[in-house]
Amino acid sequence: MKLEFHHINFVSKDVDQMHDFYTRLLGLEDIPQENFPRTQATGETGYDGKIKFASVGAVQMHLAERQLDVAFKNGQVINPVDRGHIAFRTDDISAVLETLEQEGIPYSDYGTTFAKEWHQVFFLDPEGNVIEVHQQVG
Repeated sequence: MKLEFHHINFVSKDVDQMHDFYTRLLGLEDIPQENFPRTQATGETGYDGKIKFASVGAVQMHLAERQLDVAFKNGQVINPVDRGHIAFRTDDISAVLETLEQEGIPYSDYGTTFAKEWHQVFFLDPEGNVIEVHQQVG
């Protein structure tokens, strides 16, 4: 199973202000929203918060609106837009899930709930930081 660091996610009450800070002030490159097709949220599932993207080289920054009920609304335990998270891309999400299960590490498998093209899984490191691992689908 190959992993590569992909992005850091910060959550905010004001995504536009955060995006302006990182792009205008620090010079990160804006990544258009169109590059990230989202799965349509409903009243019962998904995530409809504002998201903006930026990058520096190959590493991305995802800026998302904080929503405290995302895990509850999606029948999951871990909320990736409560405090934010770091993310890794993999070429074998099944191996990641197998490793987590073998190690007894609880995880939330959101599948393509947030993004049409990415299968996303979230779990906690020993200090309680949220980790995402995702693989491209379709």
